[in-house]
Amino acid sequence: MILELATIDIIEGTNTSFEANLKAAKLVICKSKGFISIEVHHCIENQSRYVLFIKWETLEDHTILFRGSELFVEWRALIGSFFEHPPMVQHYSILE
Repeated sequence: MILELATIDIIEGTNTSFEANLKAAKLVICKSKGFISIEVHHCIENQSRYVLFIKWETLEDHTILFRGSELFVEWRALIGSFFEHPPMVQHYSILE
């Protein structure tokens, strides 16, 4: 299992719209092969920052299958316009 950690800084003042679109985007990503779960956390100190914890069965399920799919296009269409800059994305192996 792989944990994708995505830090997203959005344009200031767009939280309400971003969060509404993110709800729709979560319904899109969950259709992707290898998707396991998603958690979204909102930063207390920086109101424009969100961190997404997304679990995938394999790294390729995220980096190749999802990112190369129409689902990714739909995901980005819903939330990409809110990004202040491209998200910082890192992947972690989960130690058991």
